[in-house]
Amino acid sequence: MSVQLKKDTYPVLEMTCAACAVSVESMLKSVAGVTDAGVNYANQSAWVQYDPRVTGPEKFRQTVQSIGYDLVIQTENQQEIKEKAQQQQFRALKKRTGWACLLSIPIVIIGMFFMDMPYGNWIMLLLSAPVVFYFGRSFFINAWKQARFKKANMDTLVALSTGVAWVFSAFTTIYPEFWHARGLHGHVYFEAAAVVIAFISLGKLLEEKAKSNTSSALKKLMGLQPKTVTLLLAGDQTRQIPVEQVKTGDLLLVKPGEKIPVDGVVSAGSSYVDESMISGEPVPVLKTSGEKVFAGTLNQKSSFRFEAEKVGAETVLAQIIRMVQEAQGSKAPVQKTVDKIAGIFVPIVIGIALLSFGCWMLLGGTNAFTHALLAAVTVLVIACPCALGLATPTAIMVGIGKGAENNILIKDAESLERAHAVTAIVLDKTGTITAGKPQLDFLQFRAGVNTAELQAILLSMEKASEHPLAEAVVNYLEKEGIRPVQMETITSLTGLGIQARLSGKKYSIGNRKLMEQEGVQFLEEQETSMQTLQEKAKTVVVFAEENRAVAILAIADQIKSGSAKAIQTLQNAGVDVYMLTGDNQQTAAAIAKELQLAHYKAEMMPADKAAFIQELQATGKVVAMVGDGINDSHALAQADVSIAMGKGADIAMDVAKMTLIGADLNSIPKALKLSRKTVATIRQNLFWAFIYNIIGIPIAAGILYPVNGFLLDPMIAGAAMALSSVSVVGNSLRLKFSSL
Repeated sequence: MSVQLKKDTYPVLEMTCAACAVSVESMLKSVAGVTDAGVNYANQSAWVQYDPRVTGPEKFRQTVQSIGYDLVIQTENQQEIKEKAQQQQFRALKKRTGWACLLSIPIVIIGMFFMDMPYGNWIMLLLSAPVVFYFGRSFFINAWKQARFKKANMDTLVALSTGVAWVFSAFTTIYPEFWHARGLHGHVYFEAAAVVIAFISLGKLLEEKAKSNTSSALKKLMGLQPKTVTLLLAGDQTRQIPVEQVKTGDLLLVKPGEKIPVDGVVSAGSSYVDESMISGEPVPVLKTSGEKVFAGTLNQKSSFRFEAEKVGAETVLAQIIRMVQEAQGSKAPVQKTVDKIAGIFVPIVIGIALLSFGCWMLLGGTNAFTHALLAAVTVLVIACPCALGLATPTAIMVGIGKGAENNILIKDAESLERAHAVTAIVLDKTGTITAGKPQLDFLQFRAGVNTAELQAILLSMEKASEHPLAEAVVNYLEKEGIRPVQMETITSLTGLGIQARLSGKKYSIGNRKLMEQEGVQFLEEQETSMQTLQEKAKTVVVFAEENRAVAILAIADQIKSGSAKAIQTLQNAGVDVYMLTGDNQQTAAAIAKELQLAHYKAEMMPADKAAFIQELQATGKVVAMVGDGINDSHALAQADVSIAMGKGADIAMDVAKMTLIGADLNSIPKALKLSRKTVATIRQNLFWAFIYNIIGIPIAAGILYPVNGFLLDPMIAGAAMALSSVSVVGNSLRLKFSSL
């Protein structure tokens, strides 16, 4: 008999670094009955595939709790519980960081400028103790968790260096005679311990703030579905019910301005529905009997009835939400460069400290223990992670500020780091390459007609039209100063156009099909104009008086002025540019030709866009996605680097890690250049931090003593550590004055 495996996703609480995710994942995989599991640090969640006959959620929770974390296993309000816990965690971190910074200021002032003041060491001891052991306790807790699994990360280095520096300083303060008796002056490092805790806590706070933004996009997507619906009962009676109670086959009523609650098929009535969240196209779609409608889309003009087909988790909107969650969760947690380095660096530093202690004990003569202790402490102090810890965040902070100056808002460090490696850029068409709003860009009247009179009639008819494209004509004519006239009759012809009468004459506006029905005659030049406009993928509308065409109109979504230049700049830089659109093949081909764009795909649904990005990623490309709509949210979440247009949907901006404020595509090449410069600065910072350690640690251990009798004073080691941090910050600030 085959085993029916179950796969569930649970929010994880109390994770503070990428290494925590690795620990939780390994523990979940060790549970009997679990076939596979994965943990994502970015969205703080775990998925578990298991045999429900052997194990279950309660066992998972107990296992995770055994290593100091927690799992939300309640099925109801799971997201709310997670968000509440994350908010509490963020508030606690903010409070700890604030106090750590506040208490560190007087410690630094005393340690740097008033070292010889009475009771100075005691004041620093009292102020630094809560900074290190209370406000910085998470570093020690996480270091212990890592040590239990024979691992080391940045927290290990912070805990080790600050802990040893503080204990050594406390010993020197309480027993100064220990050093005086040996003819030495004992130095203290309270300010070093406090500042490291304060700086790195600040870095963690900024990281948490960026990470907390990811769930707001999902909340907004969920908010697209109305909470209640109008259910139709026998005898045309209606009742308001919660959307959760809707069943397949229920008959529902949707009024103008309301969102469609579930997927279904129109059974009576007709209306225009804004489906931009699914298709990305700005023009609302006419829905008549037998047409499909989708949850979250907006009914614009009239009431209609429809039969529910897909409800709950089966709707297209629910699938988009699920796919965004999965795309955000599918990214492997990127172990920070410094954490990776720390994993190797920490054991080496500890090894050198112990080795120097052992060597001095064996070879140090009469003051062997004193020199051994000083050498070991000096090694740990000089290896303090200030320079390493500041290398990435200072460059990132300057890079983010530089981006803001250039209308590029960057939400997190990861996207700024990754953008330098982008080899393919996927652009949504509507609202990204184009303006996203249809405009009248061609209006030609027949020779010999009264243009002023016909323009007034055209405006009057289009003002009465329900068709979404009519607004483009109205806007154009009103800007020209045309005033409407009072028509005798106006009749809307669904799916065809509109007809009206004035002074005994019949006027028609609409598509070619309406003109054929009315027997409207065209001049040869009008036929040529229509053919040319259609080849350019413009929507052609005909205005007729009786049975002759008096004007040809064309409506199109205009390409933004900077789009062509931006695309050429990217292609010249060796980046492959792809245009994806929900529009038809003809429109996509016409725009691609105008932009000299080699790669494009038409008639793409949200899932198709994300799948296409996955295909590109499978070939080894690092993909950036640029979009502006709800329909782009899944693709944005899937991409390696996600960029939203500043004038687009809030949800797109929430999912994306970068936002272009001015909605100008020329900001994209700037963003890539900024990323390259930032990454170069990070590498330079890490290089100098390492050179400092490679040279400083052996000298601190006493390697020069046998050669020339030189022993590094721990005070000088502390100053050298501070100097390395200043050099890193100074190098990062150079980025601020570079050009993009």
